Amino acid sequence: MKHNNTKLALVIAVAATSFPHSVSALEGISTTLEETVVTARKREESLQDVGLAVSALTQTEIARTFARDLSDLATVSPNLIIDDTAQGPGGVAAIFIRGIGVADVEKSFDPAVGVVVDGIFLGANAGSLLRSIDLASVEVLRGPQGTLFGRNTIGGLINVTHTQPTGELGAKIRAGAEDYDTYYVDGIFNFGITDDLGAKISLGKRDQQEGYYDNVTVPGDGEGENDYQTYGINMLWNANDKLEFEASYQKEETDQDTPPLLNTGQPGRHLFCDAYGYCSPSLSKPITGDRLKVANRGYIPGGPPADKNSPFQVTSIDDIVPQKLDATFDTESWSFETRWNVSDSYRVDYLYGHWESEETILSNWDGTPELLYGTTRPADYDQDSHELRLTYDAGDRLSFVAGGYYWESDYEMDLNSFIGFSPDFPGQVLDIYQHTIMTTDSWAVFFEGDYALTDALTLTLGGRYTEDEKESQQDGAQGNNADPQTGQYPKKDWDEFTPRVGARYEFTDDMMAFATYSKGYRSGGFLGRVDSDESASTPYDPETVDNYELGIKSEWLDNRLRVNANVFYMEYDDKQEELQLPSNDATGQKTVVSNASSATIEGVELEVQAYITENLSLRANLGYLDTGYDDFNYEALDGSIVDLSDLEFRRSPDWTGSLDATYEWDMAGGTAWIRGAYHYIGEHFVNVTNSPELENDAQHLVDASINYSKNAFTFSIFGRNLTDEDGYTHGYDVAGLWSYASTRPPLTYGAEVVYNFGE
Repeated sequence: MKHNNTKLALVIAVAATSFPHSVSALEGISTTLEETVVTARKREESLQDVGLAVSALTQTEIARTFARDLSDLATVSPNLIIDDTAQGPGGVAAIFIRGIGVADVEKSFDPAVGVVVDGIFLGANAGSLLRSIDLASVEVLRGPQGTLFGRNTIGGLINVTHTQPTGELGAKIRAGAEDYDTYYVDGIFNFGITDDLGAKISLGKRDQQEGYYDNVTVPGDGEGENDYQTYGINMLWNANDKLEFEASYQKEETDQDTPPLLNTGQPGRHLFCDAYGYCSPSLSKPITGDRLKVANRGYIPGGPPADKNSPFQVTSIDDIVPQKLDATFDTESWSFETRWNVSDSYRVDYLYGHWESEETILSNWDGTPELLYGTTRPADYDQDSHELRLTYDAGDRLSFVAGGYYWESDYEMDLNSFIGFSPDFPGQVLDIYQHTIMTTDSWAVFFEGDYALTDALTLTLGGRYTEDEKESQQDGAQGNNADPQTGQYPKKDWDEFTPRVGARYEFTDDMMAFATYSKGYRSGGFLGRVDSDESASTPYDPETVDNYELGIKSEWLDNRLRVNANVFYMEYDDKQEELQLPSNDATGQKTVVSNASSATIEGVELEVQAYITENLSLRANLGYLDTGYDDFNYEALDGSIVDLSDLEFRRSPDWTGSLDATYEWDMAGGTAWIRGAYHYIGEHFVNVTNSPELENDAQHLVDASINYSKNAFTFSIFGRNLTDEDGYTHGYDVAGLWSYASTRPPLTYGAEVVYNFGE
C-alpha cells in the first residue's frame, strides 16, 4: 500500500499560501456568485450549508458545456471519473468517485456509485450515462451515501434533476450540427391546462451518421454510428396551497453500431497474439497501430442458434455468416410523486418510480477480423421503487427526514457465446447458450436529523437499516443451478445498518466547518456469467466502506469568491473484485466476483468559484487521491493463492483537476461570451489487474466555445477534446487469451442555435 502524507501536506500548503493572494486580487469587484441550492439531503438547502462534500452544476452551467451525456459533465467534481465502457448499447457507465466504482456491462453487478434521476435510483450501469436534455441541475455527492440513499452508493452519488412544468406558455428549442455527419434537435414545450395544472412535453433526436473509428477490415465502413430519439410528458398539479402531484413518462430509443473494441494483445502474455498473430506493435497501440482504427467484424454461426432445448452446438467455421455489428437500447420510465405540506413544520412525500430497458447486441469481443470470441445478448431489465418520507423543520433546533423504501428488480438475458479458438474443436465454432434470470427485493427504513446545540454548532445523526434478497436462475450449456431435491433456485439475503454522525460549526455567516463519519454498503449477489452450476449457485458477500471526513466551506469578498475544501480517510472492507480468469469450460475463461480485498483510501479535495473581474468568472477544482490494497488475494484455477496486494486501484489517478473560465460582455444589443475549460486526469489503469497495455498516460482535455445571445436566440460554436486525447475509457485482460480496450471520442466541433420563448 502506497500512502504519501507528504503529498497531502503539499496540497494543503499550496492552497493555504495561494489563498490570500486570490482574495486580494478580487477586491473591488461588484458581481456576486449565485446561490446554489442542492437536494443532497432530500431537502432544499444552500450548497454552502450542507456538511457534505458536494459539487453542483446549475442549469445555465450545464447548457454552457454542450454536454452530450453525463460523461461530459465529469469536470464538475474532483476525484470523479465517468467513462463509457463500450461494452454494450445505450451507454454503459463506469462512474468512479474517489477510486470506487464498477465497470461491467453485466446487470448482476450492482453500481457502487448511484445515479438518481428525479428521485429515482437507477439500478443498472447500462443506460445511466444520461443524455443532457432538459437538465435543471447535477449534483455530485462524494463519499458513502448510505443513510438517505442506501445500498449501492458506497462511492457516492450523482443526483440529476430535470426541469418541472412551469404552467405558463413557453418553449426552448435547440438545434445543432457537428462533424462526423451529426445533427441534433430537441425541444421543451410548457403550457397550462388549467390555472392549477401545467404540462411539459419533451422531444429530442440526435443522429450521428458517421462513426469516429475507421474499420481496416471492412474499408469504408466506419464504426460508431448512433441514432437516438426520445419523447416524454411531465404534468404538475397544484391541488391546493399545501398539496401537489407530479407525474412523468419518458421513452428513449437508440439504434447504434456496437461500440467498437480494440485488440491490445501482447506477445508472451496472450494466446490470440501468440497463436493467431494478433499482436500489438507496442504497449500503447492496438493491433491496428492506431487507437481510432478497429479491425473487428461480426459473425454468427449459420443455422438455428443454440437455445434452451439445444444449449451446445458445433458449427463448421465455413458456415459462419458475416454480420454488421449493431445494437439497440430502448427504455421506458414513469413516475408519480405526491408532495403534501401537512403544516408549516411537517411535509410528507411519496415517490413511485418505474424504469425498464430492452436491448439487443451482436458483439465481437476479440477485436479481430475472425470469429474467435463473439456474443449476442438480448436482455430485459425492469425496476420498481417506492419511497415514503416525512420531513420536519419548524425553524427551531431540531429538523429531520425519516422514511421507508422498497425496491424490486428483474433481469433476464439470453446469451449466446460464439467460440472459434477451442483446441478441442479445430475448424469449428462453438455456440454456447446461457439463460439468466436475476431478481432482487430490498427494503429499508431511514432517519437523519439535525440538532442545533447552539446558534453555531449543529449535530447530525442518522442511520439506515437495509435488507436485500436475491435469487439467481442459470440454465444453459453449464447445466441448471436449481436444487435437484427441491427444484428451487439459490437465494441469499443480507442486511446492514449504515450510520452517519456529523457536526458542523458556523464561524461566521460566510464560513462553516464540518466533520462527518459515514458508512456505505454495497449488496452481495450472484454471478451473471458463469461456467458451472457451482459458480452460478455461490454468492459473494456485501462490501462496506467507512468514511471519515473534515471540510470547510467559505465565501469571501461579499460572495465574489467561494472556497470549499475537505480531507477524507476511508477503510474498505470485503471489497468485491470482478476478475476475468482462465476456466476449464469451453469458453476458456470465466468472470469471478469475490470479496478478495481490503483497502485504504485517503485524499484532499479543493473547489473554487470566483469572479476575477466583472466580466470574467471561473470555477476550478483539484483532487488528490491515494489508494492502496491492504490485502488482495484470490484462488487460481490450480488452487494456489495469488497475491495482488501491490496493484493500484483502477480509475484512481493521483491527481484530477479542472479549470473552467467564462468571459462575458455586452455586444450589439445582446450578450457575448467565450468559455474555455481544461480537465486534467492523471495516469491510471483502466483494468483491475493493472495490465501494462491498459494504462493511460496523463490526459489534458480542452473544450471551448464562442457564443452570442440576443432577444430569444443564442448562437454558439464549440469544440470538445481540442487536444485530441485518445486515452482508453475501458480495458479488460481476458484470462490470458487477449486484452481489449475502448477509446474516448476524438476532437469534435459543431454549431448550435437555441430559441427561447417564454422560458
